[in-house]
Amino acid sequence: MSPSGERENKNRGYIIPIGGAEDKFHNTEILDRFINECGGKDARIAIIPTASELPDTGPTYEKLFRKIGIKHAAVLPIVTRKDANDPEHIAYINKSDGVFMTGGNQLRLSTTLGGTETAIAIRRRNAAGMHVAGTSAGAAFMPEHMIAGGREGSTPTPDKVTLAPGLGLTNSFIIDQHFRERDRLGRLLTALAYNPFAVGIGLDEDTAAFIRPGDDLEVVGSGGITLVDPGELSYSSMDRAREGEPVSLIGVKLHILIAGGRFEILTRTANAE
Repeated sequence: MSPSGERENKNRGYIIPIGGAEDKFHNTEILDRFINECGGKDARIAIIPTASELPDTGPTYEKLFRKIGIKHAAVLPIVTRKDANDPEHIAYINKSDGVFMTGGNQLRLSTTLGGTETAIAIRRRNAAGMHVAGTSAGAAFMPEHMIAGGREGSTPTPDKVTLAPGLGLTNSFIIDQHFRERDRLGRLLTALAYNPFAVGIGLDEDTAAFIRPGDDLEVVGSGGITLVDPGELSYSSMDRAREGEPVSLIGVKLHILIAGGRFEILTRTANAE
C-alpha cells in the first residue's frame, strides 16, 4: 500500500495513533481532541472494530462517543474481506469526518482490510482532510511498515520484531504502542534497524501523537512518547547478527516527549512545548 499523500499535502487530515488504554471515563482529553479536530459534536465518526474479537468493542466506543456528545457515530462491523468491500461501509466512510480504529490484533486489520475498498477509502479520505485515529493495534496499523508482533526487552536482536505491510497513511514513522508498560524499546529499535528511513514512535498508554500535515506531531495525554530517530545512524551490525544476538547501533537519537511536546520531521527537531 502506498501512503495517502506526500508530506507537502496541506489538505491531509490528522493521523492520530494512541498507545492504548486511553482514559474513557474521567479525563477524555485524547478523544475530546479527536472529536474537536473532526468538527465537534456534529461530526460523523466511523468506528472500525476489526482488530478486536470481542463483540462489544465497537458498541462500547459508539456509546462512548455518543456520551461525549457526538450525534453521528456508527460501528462498521467489518469482520471479513467481503465486509471490507461492502458499498454501504464505503459510503459511510466517504461522508465521515473521522475514522476510529479500535485495539485488538493488528494482523486482523492488515489481513482483513489490506487491498480492500475500505483501506482505499480511508487513505483517499485522509488525503482529502478526514482525520484517522487508532488505539493500540489500530495505531500500529497506520504506517506503511507495521509492527505485527515481537518480544519484550530493550536490546535489539534480529528476531525481536515481526514486520508486515500496514495501512500506508505515512511512511515517515513506524509506530509501537503500550510502549513503556510492555518494555518494547528493543523491538522498535530492531524495526528501525531494518528500515532506518523512518522515525520510531513508542506510545505509552493513554498517550497520543497528533500528526498534522507535513508529518509534524504533538503529544497529547498523560504518558510519554519515545521518539527514536535513526537519521544519523553511522553503524549497524544488523546485517551480520544471528538470531538472538544483540545488535549494535551507533548514532541513534532518542527523545522523550510528554504532553505539549512536538517533533518536526523535516528538521528532525524535538521541542518540549
